[in-house]
Amino acid sequence: MRVQAWSERVVVRDGVRLVCRDWGGPGQPVVLLHGLAGHAGEWNAPARLLSPGYRIVAVDQRGHGASERHPQDVSRSAYVADVVAVIEQLALRRPVLVGQSLGGHTAMLTAAAHPELVRALVLIEAGPGGPNPNAPVDIGGWLDSWPTPFPSREAAVAFLGGGRVGAGWAAGLEERDGGWWPRFDRDVMVGSLAENARRSFWREWGQVRCPALVVLGQSGFIPAREVDEMLRQRPDTESMSIPGTGHDLHLEQPEALHAALSEFLEGLA
Repeated sequence: MRVQAWSERVVVRDGVRLVCRDWGGPGQPVVLLHGLAGHAGEWNAPARLLSPGYRIVAVDQRGHGASERHPQDVSRSAYVADVVAVIEQLALRRPVLVGQSLGGHTAMLTAAAHPELVRALVLIEAGPGGPNPNAPVDIGGWLDSWPTPFPSREAAVAFLGGGRVGAGWAAGLEERDGGWWPRFDRDVMVGSLAENARRSFWREWGQVRCPALVVLGQSGFIPAREVDEMLRQRPDTESMSIPGTGHDLHLEQPEALHAALSEFLEGLA
């Protein structure tokens, strides 16, 4: 099997620069959206596995990675409009949106608001959620606990969980001034969660019209009652759990995720 390398593609919307990793590939377009404080490189392993059969594009979302570091607008609608811009400017005809955590939430909102643009939806450790006023403080505290700059990439890997998970997070750091730093601004990350802290998004989940797959970690963050309600509202939704994984299952077991995605994508065809 031929392994394809990615090329950088830049999308600009309202002056905000968005950087994408375009893996090329034939067939159905698939857009990959990382979670809060993440980066497009988290998808490298699944993208390599999928790109021989599908057009894969992984996005550094606003405020993250190589994209605009300090966007003024970090609303949910801004993130959604960015996805639409990627779809349109890269001529991705009715892509499947695959998102993990906050990226999954963005994918869900995009599918709800623009059903004509989205072929299908995959939510990885993501759902409509509910009000959580403590979330910004909790996330801010977690980010404040990072001992940045890390003295080495190895130190960052160890702090960020070790193994594949730590390596995946550490791959998003940049080396400068003798240390390794996050490629995001702490306050931008906290601001990006503001709307999720205030309300749930069940109405938007009910507006999704395309086929959907929910992929959960065995010890992930999404409560069982939330998943049960998602399936009650949309009983045609497919769902599965990957044993031995947590919230970052796309980093922990990319091969198992690839198998799940491949089966779902083949079913769409």
